[in-house]
Amino acid sequence: MARQPALEHSECPVARTLEAIGERWTLLIIRDAFDGLRRFSEFQKSLGLAKNILAARLKVLTELQLLALQPAADGSAYKEYVLTARGRSVFPLIVCMRQWGEQHLFEAGEAHSVLLDDAGGQPVAAMEVRSVDGRVLGPESCHRTRVIRPSRQAS
Repeated sequence: MARQPALEHSECPVARTLEAIGERWTLLIIRDAFDGLRRFSEFQKSLGLAKNILAARLKVLTELQLLALQPAADGSAYKEYVLTARGRSVFPLIVCMRQWGEQHLFEAGEAHSVLLDDAGGQPVAAMEVRSVDGRVLGPESCHRTRVIRPSRQAS
C-alpha cells in the first residue's frame, strides 16, 4: 500500500487541518476538554484509550498549542491540560460536526446527547455559513481561489 504524503505543508487549509487534528482520538480529546475534562486520568476514563496513545495525542495537542499543560487548579501535584485560545477556536468545528451527526447519523427518535445554551437551556441553533453581508451561503455559492501568496512589502 502506498504511503500517503504528509499534508502539513499543503496549500489547502482543509488538508493542513486534517493533518493536525483530523484523527478521531484527537477530536474526541478536544471535545472532552470542552466538556471540562483536564486530567490525563479523566481523558482516559472517558475515552477508554490506551495510555500510550492518549499520551501521544495529548503531546501533539500541546505542541500545536491547542492545549497547555499547567499545575492542577486544586494545588495538588497533578498537571492539567487546559484549552488555549487556539484550542477554544476549534469550538465551531466541533459544534458543526456534532450538528451534522445529529442530522444525518441518528434515526428519528434515537437517543443522543444535545448541546444546550447555558443561558437559556435551549439547543444551540444550527450553524450556517454566511457572506460578509449576512446572506446564507451553500456550496454552490462559494469557490476556492487559487493559492494566494502574500505580497512582499517594498523596503
